[in-house]
Amino acid sequence: MTLWRMVIRSLRQQALSSTVAAISIALAAGLLMAVWVVKAQSRDTLTRFDAGFDAVLGARSSKLQLVLNAVFHLEASPANLDAQDYLDLQKNPSVELAVPIAMGDNYRGYRVVGTVPEMFTKTSYAPGRHYTIGKSGRLFDPALREAVVGSFAARKLGLRIGDKFRPYHGLNFNEEEQHDETYVVVGILEPSNTPADRVLWIPLEGVQHMSGHAAATATELSAVLVKLRNPLAGRALELQYNRQGHRLTWAWPIGATMAELLNKFAWFDRVLAFVAALVALVAAGSVLASIHNSMNERRRQIAILRALGARRSTIAGSVVLEAMTISVAGVVLGFVFYWVIMTGAAGVIRAETGMVLEPLAWHPVFVWAPLGLIALGAAAGWLPAWKAYQTNVAKHLAPVN
Repeated sequence: MTLWRMVIRSLRQQALSSTVAAISIALAAGLLMAVWVVKAQSRDTLTRFDAGFDAVLGARSSKLQLVLNAVFHLEASPANLDAQDYLDLQKNPSVELAVPIAMGDNYRGYRVVGTVPEMFTKTSYAPGRHYTIGKSGRLFDPALREAVVGSFAARKLGLRIGDKFRPYHGLNFNEEEQHDETYVVVGILEPSNTPADRVLWIPLEGVQHMSGHAAATATELSAVLVKLRNPLAGRALELQYNRQGHRLTWAWPIGATMAELLNKFAWFDRVLAFVAALVALVAAGSVLASIHNSMNERRRQIAILRALGARRSTIAGSVVLEAMTISVAGVVLGFVFYWVIMTGAAGVIRAETGMVLEPLAWHPVFVWAPLGLIALGAAAGWLPAWKAYQTNVAKHLAPVN
């Protein structure tokens, strides 16, 4: 109890510097936890998500560009492939499902993608999870100018069932390049937390025959999403398209392609980790500075306590405990900073990719980062504790002129 009274009294006397030190620890804790969680969840999400397909077939290009374009709706389409390539693939006995997609238009910045009903009726974007349309809506009729809108796009654009819209040419919104065709929203997808939430889906022929598109577009596709009967068949098709052919690219498996992208940016993860660790060291330094700078003012107080019978170890222990208390308070506040950082990061990632991060999902960083910072803070308290331990009682009890 005596130890705690000494710590509390000291914290009150040095309230401003202690608060600043605690906030520094909080920032370090929040940043450390956020960096590790964003890195882990992003990698896990991007490498696991495949929209329910095994591979993507597209025009000759890099596998990565093809997957980003067809699955995540991020990159521009490298080129088109002929509809006959889709029909040939569809006849392959190893192919369970082939879903063609066509893109090249947008509505106020959100992509308009043409596809077939099987995209929603015969696929599951995750094990046991299927795309579903809200109760008051329905799937578009392939022969009509109708649209099904992803939940995120519908909310951002303010679209509801019965609303009409006219697409714009290209992937970037330009008010001067609006098409003549008008589409009616007949369904809103239930939230799936996937890139599909950011897309306006219309019949395949709607994109192919859109006014202003080249005549050849009517018989071309942007890509084909493929689900195989036997995953091993992907190797044979890769040999057929990538090594023996020269017109098309077979991106398989989708997860491995995304892993290659993340591996290329592994250096960036290390930079973020280094910055976070540096912030942690600076925070520990702030704890050290806060206590160390107050030692000159506290030497007389320490000398009095020693004269009253306090042991050297008790005095030194109170200083270390004070450093730990500041660190614990900072770590607790750090979870608030973590929530703020993660909420902002999750919002940006969802807006740009459609993927959703879960700030409350468990990660070991929630244990080792706080404990590490508390230990670091306690270590920072050892230098001022040593100075307190060596305080000369007679010298500092002398009258002050």
